[in-house]
Amino acid sequence: MAEVEAKMRGFCGIAVRRLRIAAEIFLAGWLMAGGLGGVGRAQAVLAATPPMGWNSWNHFAERVTEADVRAAADAMVASGMRDAGYVYVNIDDTWEGERDAKGVIHTNQKFPDMKALADYVHSKGMKLGIYSSPGPKTCAGYAGSYGHEEQDALTYAAWGVDYLKYDLCSYREVMDKESGGDRAKANQMMRAAYEKMHQAILKAGRPVVYSFCQYGWDAVWEWGPSAGANLWRTTGDISDNYDRMSVIGFSQAGLGRFAGPGHWNDPDMLEVGNGKMTRDESLTHMSLWAVLAAPLLAGNDLSKMTEETKSILLNQDVIAIDQDGLGKQGDRITAEGPKEVWTKPLKDGIAIALFNRGEDALPMTLRLKDVGLKAGVKAKDVWSGETLTLQPEKTFVVPRHGVVLLRVEK
Repeated sequence: MAEVEAKMRGFCGIAVRRLRIAAEIFLAGWLMAGGLGGVGRAQAVLAATPPMGWNSWNHFAERVTEADVRAAADAMVASGMRDAGYVYVNIDDTWEGERDAKGVIHTNQKFPDMKALADYVHSKGMKLGIYSSPGPKTCAGYAGSYGHEEQDALTYAAWGVDYLKYDLCSYREVMDKESGGDRAKANQMMRAAYEKMHQAILKAGRPVVYSFCQYGWDAVWEWGPSAGANLWRTTGDISDNYDRMSVIGFSQAGLGRFAGPGHWNDPDMLEVGNGKMTRDESLTHMSLWAVLAAPLLAGNDLSKMTEETKSILLNQDVIAIDQDGLGKQGDRITAEGPKEVWTKPLKDGIAIALFNRGEDALPMTLRLKDVGLKAGVKAKDVWSGETLTLQPEKTFVVPRHGVVLLRVEK
């Protein structure tokens, strides 16, 4: 009977996520047509939960082509990722071509028809994301949106773009030159540049999830929402190794109060499946991002996923923790040397993560009084699938660079 109930919960979880995806698409279309009287309100309903999808950069970088993006979209459907909630198919840098005599941006030869690509992604029940910069050039040296914000926003809308990652890149040079070294003035310029594109997106009339990528400068979590951000990077770039991933992930402590429905801290894309982290390190990566209510943007080659990678990215319980309707980011509650305990409040319970950042397996004791629970509560070990009855103290042996992630329903 317990097995049947577990399966039913799994089916229900998939059904709920499918309904949420359908509702988002419906609301976007309805609001574009004038529902609730305007585009500004359309922006408010976007990213009600942390965005989930895929981004091209971590695996393909500047080599990405339209064929790669189509293949990623196909793989997201075939693997079950789309039905699990991964709906954004995001092209990062190097799609850009030249501007014509009127200043309109065109794609390069790697992306011969962006509108057709967007139509293809939409036909699969997903959404297309794109990349630009407030500077004259992107980080890879392609055309940025500097001086062409309204034109570009209109172009993106005409193509059917649903998500924009806006990367500071060469605008740093503009800031340095025009501010004369005055840091406060430079920061004001940066804020204005991001707000300028926000206004251009609103004017273009198509709901677009707006992702700030300016590396956490000027405490962006404090002002990002007022400048239109649905998510904002809190640090520099991630890379496919435990040290960099853990530095970024664990540095999010204390930022939870700035996150919530429609506006999320973004510790950068996932490196799960890119091959340079152990299974335990990948479980830590996925668990930590879920506790952080972080965007889940896979960054691997989806056409060549191992079963292990699929089992991590598609774990329904972990996704449910990340996407929980309460919309609360988790935080660290205790730390002792390499051992950290984090919790995330959920709509119907609490998630508890025991992280071992050390170089050897270590015993870690969970004390229920520390997390506001009473003896006898049931907890599910998300990665093993085991159901536990917790006593006032429970000791786990947590692997090197590993995690125990529990979900407790109240």
